[in-house]
Amino acid sequence: MHLTLEFAGGAELLFGKQKTHPVDLPESQTPWTIRTLLVWMRDNLLRERPELFIQDGLNYQLKENDNILFVSTLHGG
Repeated sequence: MHLTLEFAGGAELLFGKQKTHPVDLPESQTPWTIRTLLVWMRDNLLRERPELFIQDGLNYQLKENDNILFVSTLHGG
């Protein structure tokens, strides 16, 4: 499954300072979900500080050619 992952608002810093990642996910017997995508991203793309990225409880079923945008909402002060 081909997806485009986009990162903004500082989230790109966790992924090698690259804002856009075109990815091809491997074939799976079960549908891809946000949960399985996050695990795949952690194992294959994430470069640092996984505690700032991974969250539990998301079950959106991914569809071919979805465009996923990640925006950091962390603000200091």
